[in-house]
Amino acid sequence: MSAPGGAEPHAIGPGVIEIDTLLGGWHRVTAGYLIEGPAPVLVETGSQTSVPVVLEALARLGLGAHDLAGVVVTHIHLDHAGGVGNVADAFPDATVYVHEKGARHLADPTRLVDSASRVYGPLLDSLYGRLDPTPPERLHVLEDGEQIEIGPGRSLTAVDSPGHAKHHVGLHDSESGILFVGDAVGVRLPDVGVLRPSTPPPDFDLDQALHSLQRFAARRPSGLALAHYGLLHDPGDVLKEAEGTLRQWAETAETAYRAGEDIAEALAKRFDPAPGVVADEHLEKFEVMNGVHSNAAGLHRWLETRDRPKAS
Repeated sequence: MSAPGGAEPHAIGPGVIEIDTLLGGWHRVTAGYLIEGPAPVLVETGSQTSVPVVLEALARLGLGAHDLAGVVVTHIHLDHAGGVGNVADAFPDATVYVHEKGARHLADPTRLVDSASRVYGPLLDSLYGRLDPTPPERLHVLEDGEQIEIGPGRSLTAVDSPGHAKHHVGLHDSESGILFVGDAVGVRLPDVGVLRPSTPPPDFDLDQALHSLQRFAARRPSGLALAHYGLLHDPGDVLKEAEGTLRQWAETAETAYRAGEDIAEALAKRFDPAPGVVADEHLEKFEVMNGVHSNAAGLHRWLETRDRPKAS
């Protein structure tokens, strides 16, 4: 296999293969991970537009139509789960694992796709694609702490991890020690080098997000595999950085919110990379994946929801 940096699958740990799903043709923006063993499992499918790339990668890795035992999505956002229906069709023996609060949307994605179309507009079809339904009998709801068996002595343990989304789950590999964290730790594209929290509407909740980071730290993983993007070493330091950065973004948003100021402007002023530090083409994909305006909208909704009077 070729070295990291291109579209060729490559190992990031024993029996863990990273697949660049090439969202929008961009390298190192969205990743899927194949966990090898007698019952191999794919973590994340990427978007529907990435399905040909993912299927080609799995074929190059030697997986035939009846060889993939499972597909897990950390959550049901389209850049993570948009390809699930198509991948399930290609691998008819694979069980599709998903959080309880996301399962019904994989079986009937109508509401999810309608919502995404309002958020993304033309980008939905040109960049992400849609989401084909997965037959309900193919779905397996993951409980917190449940283990997916890959083979003798190897399993993935589900870690309920809301905050970014209420339907978010991490997966901890017992053999490599790598923890697949979806978007719960944030976004750090190698070509940008900045760890930015991911706080989109409608589900972002600060307390839950911080608690999820603490749950990850308690598992003492050997590394963190981000969907956006790749393996990060020194997981303890990364999780501390993620917590500190998330608190800073929330504090900045709340200060602007209380003052009646624009949250997105306040966040951009404090956290955007200085001009010229990051090449424009890399900033473009960073903003598409994790833009300030999307994060500001999620933080605004969280603040409004938190401040709303509780029904008596």
